[in-house]
Amino acid sequence: EKMSESRMSQWLSRFYGHFTETIRRPFLIWPASTPLLFIFFPLLVGLFLVTRLLDSTIILTTTTTITDTNHIPGLNCTTVNTTITCPTKNYPNSKREDHYHPTPVACPEYLRIHEDLRPWAHTGITREMVDGGRATAFFRLVIVDGKAYVETYRNEFQSTVAVTHWGILQLLRKYPGQVPDLDLMFECDDRPANPSNYYNGSHAPAPLPIFRYCSVDDLAYIVFPDWSFWAWPDLNVKPWNALLEDLKEGNKKIRWMEREPHAYWKGNPNSKPKEDVMKCNVTEHQDWNVRVYALDWHKETQEGYKNSDLASQCRHRFKIYVEGIGWSVSEKNILACDSLTLLVKPRYNDFLSRGLVPMHHYWPIKEDDKCKSLKFAVDWGNRNKQKAQAMGKAGSEFIQRDLKMDYVYDYMLHLLTEYAKLLTFKPTIPENATAICLEKMGCPADGLVKKFMMESMVKGPADTGPSTIP
Repeated sequence: EKMSESRMSQWLSRFYGHFTETIRRPFLIWPASTPLLFIFFPLLVGLFLVTRLLDSTIILTTTTTITDTNHIPGLNCTTVNTTITCPTKNYPNSKREDHYHPTPVACPEYLRIHEDLRPWAHTGITREMVDGGRATAFFRLVIVDGKAYVETYRNEFQSTVAVTHWGILQLLRKYPGQVPDLDLMFECDDRPANPSNYYNGSHAPAPLPIFRYCSVDDLAYIVFPDWSFWAWPDLNVKPWNALLEDLKEGNKKIRWMEREPHAYWKGNPNSKPKEDVMKCNVTEHQDWNVRVYALDWHKETQEGYKNSDLASQCRHRFKIYVEGIGWSVSEKNILACDSLTLLVKPRYNDFLSRGLVPMHHYWPIKEDDKCKSLKFAVDWGNRNKQKAQAMGKAGSEFIQRDLKMDYVYDYMLHLLTEYAKLLTFKPTIPENATAICLEKMGCPADGLVKKFMMESMVKGPADTGPSTIP
């Protein structure tokens, strides 16, 4: 803080008196002191004071110019009233072309947005189509003038819906003014099964335009990044940026050649595919080169999931990915481990999985003969260590390079932009919708939820434009 002139004067006076007395006292007891000391003394004091004042000026100048006008304010809970309403002026809602500097790069190959939206390319999306998804939707998202509104129909038993809302707010914060007005329905189940969404080609009736985290080949859903990119506080899973760094460090702890030469899986055996994998565990009579562990969810919940740290599980040459009763968010975590991923043939797909190439990023495992297929893969990998290591490295590099949060936000922006172009009506705020914003979500939060929110909050508008779709 700037010092007033009177306080500065008093400070200099006290300092000069103390400094003079301290320096002068030894001279008084030196009978043989030469006059040259008294010539240099004032010069020494003056030099010190000038240096001190210059340092103060530099500090004051730096303090007043440190603000970056391109960034937007963080979460401000002091201005929120007791009813926790959204501020009228939260953050910029207009695009700033002059803010972008480097030339945007090309998007990763998995951003096949036009394929997702092809069922509505000729018909467009009417309000009636959107309304038709209400029966199975968890919430309706409407964006008008850069602000988000949500109409909730049902909630998940965990925090997936709320964290998804938080992720959408971060997109608006990263690309202010670039997310167009839109109206969409969002399902949060991990098992897509709406019969109205079967798609039989361009001559068939258009399916319902429903967003969700995953889809299957014979259903037409619009796939959106899952909530765990912004954390999964229920399971103590960090936001993706932080988790990705942890996984990168975890990879360095044990060199691939020194890792355990088995296939590893740990999880909740709550489905037939996972039960099949559990049967491949080592016994007195059979060793399929598989080491699998059932996760006690009740115990883990009580202990805060301290034994389920994902970054500490990069200790095996091979890791197994298998779906449960539905789609699983764990695929990206397993692929990021440098271990060769043994991927049991999945039924579901997400926005990332279509960028994966078998026998390059992972080794496919037969669904109907899991144990023999797993053993064959592990035996091959232990005989061909360099090739197996290279395949595992290709998978982790794909995750580290192409699944950075910047690309996740770019995917969201491009998807919502192209979706909005298909709307045949002007989005309006539903009567029962509620505005969502950083303050409304972040200020009441506490504990781990608040911590993860702060860690995943976008600091300000992007320095570059979004990556470009080929």
